[in-house]
Amino acid sequence: MSESFPRLHARTRRFTLGVPRGFTIAPDGSRILFLRTKGGSDAVTCLWEFDVASGRERLVVDPRTLDADEENLPPEERARRERSREQAGGIVGYSTDSAVTTAAFALSGALYVADLRTGDTRRLATPGPVIDPRLSPTGGHVGYVTGGAFHVQDLDGGPGDGAGRALATPEAPEVTYGLAEFVAAEEMGRMRGYWWSPSGDAVLVERADESPVRTWFIADPANPDRPATEQRYPAAGTPNAVVELFVLGLDGSRVPVPFTDEYLVTARWDAHDLLIVTMSRDQRSMSLFRVDPATGATALVRRDTDDAWVEVVTGVPGHLSDGTLVWVADADGGRRLIIGDAPVTPPTLQVRDVLDVEGDAVLFRASGGDPAEIALWAYRDGGITLVSPAESGVYNGRTAGGTLLVTAQTLGSEGTTVQVSHHGAPRGHISSHAERPGLDLRVSLIRAGERELSTAVILPSGHVPGSARLPVLMDPYGGPHAQRVLAASGAFLTSQWFADQGFAVVVADGRGTPGRGPAFERAILHDLATPVLEDQVDALHAVAAQYPDDLDLSRVGIRGWSFGGYLAALAVLRRPDVFHAAVAGAPVTDWRLYDTCYTERYLGHPDEGHYDASSLFGDAGKLDRPLLLIHGLADDNVVAAHTLRLSSALLAEGRQHSVLPLSGVTHMTPQEVVAENLLLLQVDFLKRSLGITEDLG
Repeated sequence: MSESFPRLHARTRRFTLGVPRGFTIAPDGSRILFLRTKGGSDAVTCLWEFDVASGRERLVVDPRTLDADEENLPPEERARRERSREQAGGIVGYSTDSAVTTAAFALSGALYVADLRTGDTRRLATPGPVIDPRLSPTGGHVGYVTGGAFHVQDLDGGPGDGAGRALATPEAPEVTYGLAEFVAAEEMGRMRGYWWSPSGDAVLVERADESPVRTWFIADPANPDRPATEQRYPAAGTPNAVVELFVLGLDGSRVPVPFTDEYLVTARWDAHDLLIVTMSRDQRSMSLFRVDPATGATALVRRDTDDAWVEVVTGVPGHLSDGTLVWVADADGGRRLIIGDAPVTPPTLQVRDVLDVEGDAVLFRASGGDPAEIALWAYRDGGITLVSPAESGVYNGRTAGGTLLVTAQTLGSEGTTVQVSHHGAPRGHISSHAERPGLDLRVSLIRAGERELSTAVILPSGHVPGSARLPVLMDPYGGPHAQRVLAASGAFLTSQWFADQGFAVVVADGRGTPGRGPAFERAILHDLATPVLEDQVDALHAVAAQYPDDLDLSRVGIRGWSFGGYLAALAVLRRPDVFHAAVAGAPVTDWRLYDTCYTERYLGHPDEGHYDASSLFGDAGKLDRPLLLIHGLADDNVVAAHTLRLSSALLAEGRQHSVLPLSGVTHMTPQEVVAENLLLLQVDFLKRSLGITEDLG
């Protein structure tokens, strides 16, 4: 008997295991370092190398040979993996020197260094569990964090270096050196807290003091003998961690780098400059500064402002070979690549991120007329060219030394393909070992309603158009910074499985989602409820008009997780005339309970009065549709208090609902049995709630 999709989906960590990732190309383009598990159900990530000339792969480091204990990760490493939504174990991150001859990584808190030429791997003695080891560009030293202190170790075993020396030691338990604070990792995409100088003789290090941040307690009610986990959580309107920067020299020098903004967005230290990017608390101003490492003095390079918010884009700042600045900013209605002071992309091409800056070329991703498509582009000599294939899809890539790596996901093919070329000549591909989902995808991408919302319609694989009107399941995320509608088959695997249980599934990206330009994203300013819910309703009705004989609007369910969970609960509370049942997983129910950086970007400070309109609590008395609330009790991002407080409000109003608490489960729900049964329980709940008694699957 073949394995069920829910079991396979859980065992393969949503089909992410076995997919190559984390690519680093050697400067001469001869080799590509990458991460991958050995199989589609193997959760141990190994370090590999691809030889560009021969097209052959080589296993560099298998963690199984290093006797690692993944069950006893340092708490800081568990937090980093949660922030990065890491699904696997083993070597989940690594760094190299600039020549890509040596790699450093942490494994179960131990520090390892691998010689990429010979494959020899050695463990280095450290005073405690290691977080985020990074090699200096010259390869002579490795930096890391342990016990909140920033350490540097001489790989040549210099006199007196021993197990490394601390360049900065925390003055209090709430202080760390070299680690990104919570909101930087969760909301700004910055997972690091230190940056090496090009010569390797100094490091720019973040000092984060969390003492002003309020302490929350994440308890495990299923195990009352265990103490609650204390967490510093910066809820909206409350203090953030105090972040400072210092240039630490290997000679023991310490130079402060002052800045006045609330947030450190990122930093970049290359042969041209040391640059830092900061952002104001209200996120309407972002500043780029040049720093003198010797004195800490800063000089403003540019400042971007916006009446709503400025957008953080990864991959910038950077420099061309002559020192010209590479930047991304909103201008003339579009998110544009800026070279020097001039935009070089049209406003109709929405830049997603910058991937590599090499010499006078910039590799970046962008969406044109269709936000479901993300293409790979290159800037060179004042012009831009399409790098990825013309086929509609979602593309990513890296480039160095004439070698171009392109990853591709399309609707017409399963999984991810990785193609490698050198100076335009194909050099083979890096294999994916991911499992095949075994589904027959029936996905149609359309533009729905007056706002031409990017929408996917997924029908059961055996459905004959017009043969039966199917109950409908809306399956959105619907919020900022994330899309559900992409020209990639992997985006719809779970939706197709739900469709095969007898539903017509509709997935719509409404206002606030990326890829359609700044104005579309900013339509949710000060209101996270009304526009996103209106767009789900509009998309549903537009799809029903296009498929009049296939959708039954008298039986409409909605499911979602995180912001999607919030949207699902919102739907049955405010539009019970449209939505007849909802499954809300890990929903934000009161935005005052969510973090500063995300929430204040869209709703401002709580004192400004925009929170109640987006809260679910005021609608508790309106519930008259079946609602299933699901929440992991170990969730440290959207804490379980969101669901528990909404449940209390519903109970106070005498409104029937269901709550499914998940003991020991975080926001990611990585546990196999939990992930499998969650899908089965949702289907059962939706069928019962919508009055579906016959076997539709």
